[in-house]
Amino acid sequence: MKSSINQSIPNKGRFRKQVFILLLLLICGISNISFSQNSKTAVASKAVVKLDTATLAEGCFWCTEAMFSELNGVVKVTSGFAGGKTPDPSYKSVCSGNTGYAECCQIIFNPQVITYVDLLEVFWKTHDPTTLNRQGHDEGTQYRSAVFYHNATQKMLAEKYKKELDAAKAFDKPIVTEITHYTNFYKAENYHQEYFKLNGTEPYCQMVIQPKVDKFEKVFKNKLKKK
Repeated sequence: MKSSINQSIPNKGRFRKQVFILLLLLICGISNISFSQNSKTAVASKAVVKLDTATLAEGCFWCTEAMFSELNGVVKVTSGFAGGKTPDPSYKSVCSGNTGYAECCQIIFNPQVITYVDLLEVFWKTHDPTTLNRQGHDEGTQYRSAVFYHNATQKMLAEKYKKELDAAKAFDKPIVTEITHYTNFYKAENYHQEYFKLNGTEPYCQMVIQPKVDKFEKVFKNKLKKK
């Protein structure tokens, strides 16, 4: 009887090897499923985040870039020119006031973190939108206040916001900000990019940009990136 039972049991070493292989296959299968699910989740989460673009002009783009770059949800700010017709304008040609371009910033932002309306709020609170073709000592059409909208929603929001500010008499004079369809944008020369960050100790930065940035940081402290 004992001999019969021993014959019916497979070789122990062979049996253990088969069990180990089965367990290994099972573990690998579970890991692959988990990895696949995680990969799909990661891809899906990335697909959800769709960045948007705003193009705003409020005088010297050095000041504009310095402030908007600090906003949480803003991914990139590029100083440049918009609103003109001459291809590939230079800073020198735009400064002549004859090109039709305005100094502006193109702002890439995450609308899940900061909305277009938030950007408009910062825009209208960080310059004087009632002075035509002028900001402080900077004068000329290149320094005009302008919103270059990229779609119908941006146009509607900008016009609505402007109308409400005028109705509430938020400023002593009517807003003259130009709200116009975005057609082109040309990046300014490299030395204009991150100008305040790289040249903060220069006289213009200390006397003009720094005070604006300081005021901006106090007003919008809840919207800034964590340092």
